[in-house]
Amino acid sequence: MKILIIEDDATIRSGLKYCLEYENYEVIEATNGSEGLKKLNNISLILLDINLPDIDGFELFKKIKNIKNIPIIFLTANDLETSIVMGLDMGADDYVTKPFKTRELISRIKNILRRNNNYDVINIKNITIDLKQAKVFKNGVDVNLTALEYKILLALALNPNQVFTRERLLADIWDVNEEYVYDNTLTVYIKRIREKIEDDITDPKIIKTVRGIGYKIGDDND
Repeated sequence: MKILIIEDDATIRSGLKYCLEYENYEVIEATNGSEGLKKLNNISLILLDINLPDIDGFELFKKIKNIKNIPIIFLTANDLETSIVMGLDMGADDYVTKPFKTRELISRIKNILRRNNNYDVINIKNITIDLKQAKVFKNGVDVNLTALEYKILLALALNPNQVFTRERLLADIWDVNEEYVYDNTLTVYIKRIREKIEDDITDPKIIKTVRGIGYKIGDDND
């Protein structure tokens, strides 16, 4: 997926680009509104600074929406409630004030992209993940994952062709309330999930260990 960053601050752009590319997004950059309007092709989401050198961010938002209905998150140093309400009332998908926590922003981006994708269910072998209910079923029976177990499984399931390092998986399941899983407990959570979804935990077919690296969702032909 392509994410367009329309931001005149080079330091912020560079930091966002690094973090988003680490999450395997393709990043397109624009330093002002005019440049941003020329780069809307095949964009999945826009991070839009309010205070641009050539145009007010709210005005640019209207121009973009008149061209294409792309999810937009406002980035701004202005944390006034009236400004936030104005942005959301216009139809923005979210509004993040600077300075922001990168992990929180990544989490919000993923949630917005998930909402805007036209799928509600992920099927992996005999496991069904219902995104609307935030539930997991094995052969049609609810396996009762905890919120954190669900988040770990979903992070892997949304990226079926990727190997997650332990560090990346830990970062991906961090949430805005700072409920954090430490490296030495991640193995325990993976074991608990496997006990609930695998037919044979000694030979897992859904969550596979990539020795020396991390975890991945198993291949369909396993």
